[in-house]
Amino acid sequence: MNKKINILFGAGAIVAGYVAYNVIPNLFYRRGYTFHEMDMLSIIAHRGGAGLGVENTLSCIERGIAAGADAVEVDVHVTSDGEVVVCHDDSIDRTTNGMGRISDLTLEQVQSFRIVDSAGNPTAEHIPTLAEVVSAVAGKCKLLIEVKHEYGRYDIERKVVQIVHDAGISDNVAVQSFSDESLDELHRLDAALKLEKLVLFRNGGLTKIFGGKFPKFDYKKYAHVSSFNFYYRSLTRRMIDELHSHGKQVKIWTLSGPGDTPHLPVDGIITDRPDLWRANRKKSSNKRGRK
Repeated sequence: MNKKINILFGAGAIVAGYVAYNVIPNLFYRRGYTFHEMDMLSIIAHRGGAGLGVENTLSCIERGIAAGADAVEVDVHVTSDGEVVVCHDDSIDRTTNGMGRISDLTLEQVQSFRIVDSAGNPTAEHIPTLAEVVSAVAGKCKLLIEVKHEYGRYDIERKVVQIVHDAGISDNVAVQSFSDESLDELHRLDAALKLEKLVLFRNGGLTKIFGGKFPKFDYKKYAHVSSFNFYYRSLTRRMIDELHSHGKQVKIWTLSGPGDTPHLPVDGIITDRPDLWRANRKKSSNKRGRK
């Protein structure tokens, strides 16, 4: 019993320390950015711009691009016959009128079902392949691909790299993942590919980061990572300054409008509403034009 109590007490102390070190300072940062500050930020449409349409669909991606996003972010999985498709979940239960794990279904089966809207009504769209998304995005904005599978399953890293190479858009693509192993494999396959590390939080001792596992944080280990993409409530100015001092970019996820966003000196915003950030940029441009 004493052992269990000690474990619970230790876990509580870790959580309390994390909240004190990360969350509390974040609560007191002012919200919003000036027009000039927003001009300096990279705006990434989360799941294509999930506040503008049904997430990870071609129509939503088109809206994210039209809203002026610098990049669109999508999630990928692999079907049972080895095709890379764009969907956040590992099953089609939530997002379509069908059921089943993507890894258990063929591409034909996955695309035989219709994507549903927020009310559960089937739309005219199916889950797109990554190749379809690459074709829709190419020449219009950049693409941020999130690898969802655990490393070593379905050869997803090689498939993603091949699709990007075949499309000839390597310079306009970045790949992000929580998995260190996936990032290492992507770097092995293409040392020039831009890689970004997803992080839920970094502990108060600054020696561990969390994103499903607790890998040790080491700049040498992440030499091939260009950006650390943090959950926005878990980041402090001290962390950002340190990451910048090591030549790393910092992005935060997942935000709505500028008014709800902690004022932090980050490099990018991953948002469901790229239109709100671009609307403010347009206002800024109009003001400058009238001077």
